[in-house]
Parts: sequence; C-alpha cells; structure tokens
Amino acid sequence: MDTKEKVEQIKSGKLTAEQNIKALLNVIKQKNKEINAFLYVDEKRALEKAKEIDQRIKNKLRMGKLAGLGIAVKANINVIGLPISCASKTLDYYYGTYDADVIKRIKAEDGIVLGITNMDEFAAGGSGEKSAFKATKNPAALNRIPGGSSSGSAAAVASGMCDLALGTDTGGSIRNPASHCGIVGIKPSYGRVSRYGVIDLAMSLDQVGPLAQDVYGAALLLGVIAGHSDSDSTTFEEAVPDYNKNLTLPKLIKLGLSPEFEKLCSNKKIYALIKKKAEELAKKIGGEIKKVQLKYTPLGVQTYYPLVYTEFFSGTRKFDGRRFGKKIEDSCGEEVLRRILGGKEISRAEFHGTYYRKALKAKELIKKDFETAFGEVDFILSPVTPELPYILGHKITPEEDYALDAFTIPANLAGICAGVVPLGRIDGLPVGLQVMGAAFAEERLIALMNAVSI
Repeated sequence: MDTKEKVEQIKSGKLTAEQNIKALLNVIKQKNKEINAFLYVDEKRALEKAKEIDQRIKNKLRMGKLAGLGIAVKANINVIGLPISCASKTLDYYYGTYDADVIKRIKAEDGIVLGITNMDEFAAGGSGEKSAFKATKNPAALNRIPGGSSSGSAAAVASGMCDLALGTDTGGSIRNPASHCGIVGIKPSYGRVSRYGVIDLAMSLDQVGPLAQDVYGAALLLGVIAGHSDSDSTTFEEAVPDYNKNLTLPKLIKLGLSPEFEKLCSNKKIYALIKKKAEELAKKIGGEIKKVQLKYTPLGVQTYYPLVYTEFFSGTRKFDGRRFGKKIEDSCGEEVLRRILGGKEISRAEFHGTYYRKALKAKELIKKDFETAFGEVDFILSPVTPELPYILGHKITPEEDYALDAFTIPANLAGICAGVVPLGRIDGLPVGLQVMGAAFAEERLIALMNAVSI
C-alpha cells in the first residue's frame, strides 16, 4: 500500500491508526534485531496516540495530514522523553527534554513517533557502520552498508518498519542511504526547515529532511516540517505549498548533465544508467538535455571537510562531561575524534585564514557555479555516489570514504534542494538518481521526482 492510499484509508476508517501502528511494531519485532535500524522503540506511547487518533476520527474531528502514520526519528533530533544519543556513548543516557521544531510539527499533524533510529555517531560518517551501538544493515542487501549517516531511518523505511522517517543531511546523509536502500529522500534548501532541536554536525550545512518509500510520502512529510521558525534564525519566510497538489511540470524543461560529475564517477555503470534515464526522462516530459559546466564542484570534498571539521569542533565544546553526558574526547569513536582534532588544528590562531576562510571562499564559487547553471537549465541530474554500497566491514581509508560524498556535498555547499529517487539496480544493488534544483524550488523538484518515479 502506498502512502497516499494508507492516509486515505486511515482517515476514512477503513484502516485504523491502531492497526497500522501494531503492524509496524510487529515488523520492527521481526526485523530490527538483524537490521539494527531502531535504537529505541516507544511502543506504549505510539499505541496510546494511535487509539486517541482513532477516537477522534470516530468523532469526526479534524485530523492532521499525518494522521495515524508511524514516523521514525534519527537519533540526533530531540524528542521529549526519548533517548537522544546521536548513536554515541557520549550521550548514552541523555533523554530529550523538549521537542525539536520538526517533531512539534509532526505531532501537530497527528504523526506518531515510533522511536529513535541508528546513525553514524554524531552524523560523522557515510556508511552506517560508525554507530557506537553496532552497524545498521542494508535491507536491500544484508551484507552491504545502508549508507549514512541517516542509516537507521533509511533502513527502517526500506524494511517496512515505519511509514516515513526523518534524517539529517550535512553532505549527503539523507540522499546517500536513500540511494543505497532503494527509497526516496529529500534534502531541502538551506533555511527551508528549522534545525532547532537538532544536534547538528555543521551549522552552516545541515538540513532535516524526509525519507519515504514513495515521492508522495516524502513530499507529505516535507510539507509538514518546512516553514519559518522563530527559534531558528536561518529559516526563511518563504511560503510552503502543498507539495503534492501540483505535480504538473511546465513545458520545455531543460535537464542538465555535468561533465565534471561524469569524470568523478568511478563506477562507469552508474553514470551510464544516469545518462540513459536522463534521455528517457527528457523524452517522457518533452524536455531536452543540456551540458552544464560546474567547474568548481570537483573541489567540493576539499571545501566541505575544513568547514565541517571546524564547525563540528566548535559545536562539540558543550560536550564537556559537565552538562551533557560524558566528555566527548574520552568517549567517542575514531571518526568523531578525527574531526574534533582536525577542527581544533584548523581553529588554531596560526592557521586562521589558511583553511576555514579559504574553504568559505571556495564554497561561494561552488554556489555561483550552480546559480549560473540554473540560469541555463531547470534541474541537474547526477549519481548519488560514485560507487555501489560496499560490503559491511570492508576497510577503506578516510580519503576514500570522504570521496564517496563527491556528488552530494555540492548541494549542501550551494544551499540548494536535492532529492533522490530509485533508478534501478546494478549487480543486484539499488542505485538512486539525484535531482538538484535551485534554492526553494522544492515544489518543482518534487514534480520532477514524481515524473521519474511513475
């Protein structure tokens, strides 16, 4: 059953919210021990909320857009009363004391929080293996990584443990696992969704976004969590449309393909599939394909990591063992410690202006690259990762690990919106198509994603 049909059935009473939540909890009990998507399941409160919603439907009261749907939440998003560990021993015993803005909006629309999902520790990773509470497995191929850092949220959706899920995306952490697990994911424009209540990796890059089995579900959840917030000064007062209302694309759509992205794709089978789909899509919607130059995007990885290291180091100074959990340097994993120490070095006075400020300048060049490109085309299509998901436990260097974000990082640096839809399989493994649109063009982005998926 797709998301739209389920919403309609719950609101009509053909399927009760309680039946839906019980079914999802049953799937969690059957599958989570092996997949390790959920770190905590809030079964009692989820069922209580479902019964309350059913009673309100019976009484013909107004119901929210997410009425009766089960939502999984990444472990770095605050939910009152639930363990918010960021999948780290540092915050092993920390429980949310308030709801993040996105959680308030979900609850206001009658979404039911099922529990907290696994992730790469403090969102520092792209495989799902760097959790302090063991790796998440990919439901599409249990011996493979699910991608990260929103590994648990993606795996929960892909395995049918929830209807929808929240992830966060600093440089691809929603899109990467969406591609590897064969589902839909959206990274909104910077400022589209409030980050208040999110323990972010890098304040200038992070965005909260949806993961779902279908475009309708992702668009539905995005429409709920998007919008201005007085609690987050980075949010813009842009109107939030009903993303599922108008899915009609204008005529003469121009789809951009970048030669720079093609060069960065080490697995040629992936890029061949992207080009084939672009041609099919252009024919289907009556559009055309145009090459766009993104000459600074190959610098994306080198630009991104000095920014992330520095901002992450700054953001983790509150984890000093006095206020929240344990001192982070004494309790975190290798990748988190690498980023803290790297950020500390970059932040030293003698390096001021050498790395971080130069990275900011490069970020502006990449942003201008995209602004120019979107003056020539409506969307840019690319792979999500340059390689297929590798086998769990396979050792790669940090440099190889970071290079896997080459296609997703630029969208965060440019502040634009980007989404992923399943494209097919290569060697039996899921591959996603990344669609990038201009800042605050989510409505058109979703229309194109919908055209790809039908």
